[in-house]
Amino acid sequence: MKRLLILSFLLTCLTMNAQTMDNALTPRRQGLAVMAALEAKGDQAGLEKAASEALDNGLTISEAKEALSQLYAYTGFPRSLNALGTLQRVLAARQAAGIHDDPGKEADPLPADYDALKQGTAVQTRLTGQPFDYSFAPATDYYLKAHLFGDIFARNNLSFADREIVTVSAISALPGCEPQLIAHVSGARNMGVTDAELRALPALLEEKVGLAEAERLRGALKAVLGDAR
Repeated sequence: MKRLLILSFLLTCLTMNAQTMDNALTPRRQGLAVMAALEAKGDQAGLEKAASEALDNGLTISEAKEALSQLYAYTGFPRSLNALGTLQRVLAARQAAGIHDDPGKEADPLPADYDALKQGTAVQTRLTGQPFDYSFAPATDYYLKAHLFGDIFARNNLSFADREIVTVSAISALPGCEPQLIAHVSGARNMGVTDAELRALPALLEEKVGLAEAERLRGALKAVLGDAR
């Protein structure tokens, strides 16, 4: 009887977690989150399955490529290129099977007078909630502002909130990057990600990516939100 009660409790918890994910995170954003974490983890087999599920749930080809491309700034070109290669194989297999995936909308071209440094500084300030300058390494400060938050975040085939869902999920899979994870959990809220969406991510990562990744994010949520729900 005791075992049955424990089993019933666990099944109830799993059901509640699934309902929380479904209610807070759209299937499209769930796909972005899981793909990002698996990219950072270097799990190509898991990414292959996750990419196919994400495409089935409405993620477009353009959005999938954009998310994995953005991540080179956080996880490095090797992991980003490996993940893009996996996505390419998934798309080829799906096409061969007669599955038509939505190509989606490509990012609009930037105006000729676009100032990446100016725009990136404004985006970074919004993310962090205050002006930020990395004076210890001015070149890195420039790369962050002009390239990451200027060039990459200006591409409008993903929203700022989408990009932070991707970033938070990826950094959750990077051991030793807890300060950056906490900063991006806080920044995600400034970019339009709701607390409910953030709280739904750990259960999603635990189910689809791994316990360590979920616990890392729970710690960051506790630091920022004061709880780990």
